[in-house]
Amino acid sequence: MIDWLTQTELGKMTATFFISMLPVVELRAGLPYGIALGLPYFTALACALLGNFIPVPFIIIYIKRVFAWLRRKSGKFDGLITKLEKKAHLKGRVVRKYRFVGLVILVGIPLPGTGAWTGALVAAILDMRARNAVPAILLGLLMASALTTAATFGVIHLF
Repeated sequence: MIDWLTQTELGKMTATFFISMLPVVELRAGLPYGIALGLPYFTALACALLGNFIPVPFIIIYIKRVFAWLRRKSGKFDGLITKLEKKAHLKGRVVRKYRFVGLVILVGIPLPGTGAWTGALVAAILDMRARNAVPAILLGLLMASALTTAATFGVIHLF
């Protein structure tokens, strides 16, 4: 399985896609991973963008319902959910102030605690409409991919 994921074109694309879908690492890890495996840049970019973007509408639409369901089913999740909501409110200050542009910036700056997952969570917590949040998150992902690409190729050229 490892050989397939690292030595075949489809495996490299699949790995890039799924790494980019993961919270926290997202496109910031998936895109450099795909490039490092030798995928053509635009193939790695497409796989990373698609993988990172797929969870976004689901998070925006369903996360509040999922949180409510988890709280009803087990109090064990309440602390974690409360912590996530507080972080979303803190990250959401810029989004509250600048709305669309704030969300683009939150998603677009590839730092820890930012990204599509955080942007989608902030949009949901702030009750932003999906039709407004999704384009902002997509623009932020394009911005993040440009910055990640620059950093990736900068690091590659150092070695």
